[in-house]
Amino acid sequence: MSAAKGLVLFPGAGSSASHSSLIALEEAMQPLPVARVDFPYRRAGKRAPDRAPVLLQCVRDEVQAFAKASGVRTSSLVIGGRSMGGRMCSMAAAGDTGLAKKGEPPLFGDPLKVRGLVLISYPLHPPAHPERLRIAHLSRIAVPVLFVHGTNDPFGSPAELKKHVKKIPSDVSMHFIEKGRHDLKGKDAEIAEVVREWCRSLR
Repeated sequence: MSAAKGLVLFPGAGSSASHSSLIALEEAMQPLPVARVDFPYRRAGKRAPDRAPVLLQCVRDEVQAFAKASGVRTSSLVIGGRSMGGRMCSMAAAGDTGLAKKGEPPLFGDPLKVRGLVLISYPLHPPAHPERLRIAHLSRIAVPVLFVHGTNDPFGSPAELKKHVKKIPSDVSMHFIEKGRHDLKGKDAEIAEVVREWCRSLR
């Protein structure tokens, strides 16, 4: 397989595509084409995220549009982002529709074909609720995945992450940022360097 031809990034629930870490990533990846994308609720000036099906459709639409504009296939693009943004990308790559009712197994459709996933501060579970895991789709991810995660992230400890990503059947890389919390504040340069080197390693 070939190296990545572009990178599409999505923000976490409480931030926008202008988040400093996403900007740092765009700058570090040059001359590789990079898109930073806001979800519909953010574009509309709302604070509460859209429901999963809307977020997932946004991921699919934006990745396909970026691929078309760049003259490449979606399977040549790495996608991902921070927290919720990365989670939605992982669900899209797994074919999770987000349509399952609470407490029911996921409903799967066609996966979004991409080159790889970059998941920064993946929200494994809500803080203080380790039983509410967001991992049902992981076993259906068929592309390389990079996790960048703080060792003090309340959304999932390194031990929890290492345990549950074993469900992913493809190649998984993990980079832990010492004492980093969910926001990974002040670590933009380290994140950008790790992602850049990982993307370059895709062959």
